Amino acid sequence: MTERAERPLRLGTRRSALAMAQSGQVAQAVRQLTGRAVELVEITTYGDTSREALAQIGGTGVFVTALRDALLRDEVDFAVHSLKDLPTGQPVDLTLAAVPPREDPRDALVARDGLTFAELPSGARIGTGSPRRMAQLNAYARSHGMAIETVPIRGNVDTRIGYVRSGELDAVVLAAAGLNRLGRTDEVTDLLSVDFVLPAPGQGALAIECAAVNADLAAALAELDDPETRAAVTAERSLLAALEAGCSAPVGALADLLADGQVVTEMRLRGVVGTTDGSTLVQLSTTGPVPTSHGDAIALGRELASEMLAKGAAGLMGERAL
Repeated sequence: MTERAERPLRLGTRRSALAMAQSGQVAQAVRQLTGRAVELVEITTYGDTSREALAQIGGTGVFVTALRDALLRDEVDFAVHSLKDLPTGQPVDLTLAAVPPREDPRDALVARDGLTFAELPSGARIGTGSPRRMAQLNAYARSHGMAIETVPIRGNVDTRIGYVRSGELDAVVLAAAGLNRLGRTDEVTDLLSVDFVLPAPGQGALAIECAAVNADLAAALAELDDPETRAAVTAERSLLAALEAGCSAPVGALADLLADGQVVTEMRLRGVVGTTDGSTLVQLSTTGPVPTSHGDAIALGRELASEMLAKGAAGLMGERAL
């Protein structure tokens, strides 16, 4: 055995508690798969250190660039990202080796006094750093005669939930998947139906990436890939790319498989784009055969994007949370 084969595999991860939890789970799976030790290498990204709103710093790639640079400099062997943070363009020198089975893609409400969204008082202040969430929460409130105020926030899970605990905000909205991976589902007071708030493209899924030259490692990591999850997130990200929107744009998308009894027959892709005040939403869906190739999944996303653009989606994406 070569020395390279015997040394621990180096897994690049962001330093946040959530990133460490996600990467720890992947590390355990890779240990079982390869029989090799895996060590976590903590890397600070621009998105972790900047206090600006994501929409202001561009959103796209702010959490992944430093990890990708470390891969290309051979400082780490592979990296784990939240898939929704990945830019839609895949660099040729990096391989998206695996997309493991997806966690719950929904958004979760953490509110004071155990309140659900419907129970929030008039004028409730809801914190979120996401223009996508703002657009859909405000649209839902408008259509149901509710008065809410969406408040832009940044920070890790503790910081965000802290705004509720301190009484500064009535509620915050976070990804259910992150709370599940942190073992904090008991703090969720309401899971928001995807019929009411579509998640970010790729939300709840992880991306395992390595250098393209490391073909043996890529082949080993591919054992962790879930074809259904990969097809779904590929369609969602194709929609995002075709709308020419970054991951901080007010775009929601979700692909799910439709079954007839026990047999999965079709994939449905839903998309939404809206102004952050919720006054205008373009929300459409399309259904097609379950994609059997990367190209099929891409085509499904592009098809829905073109329909959304024809309905005026492009004019809504300049909106940014202030």
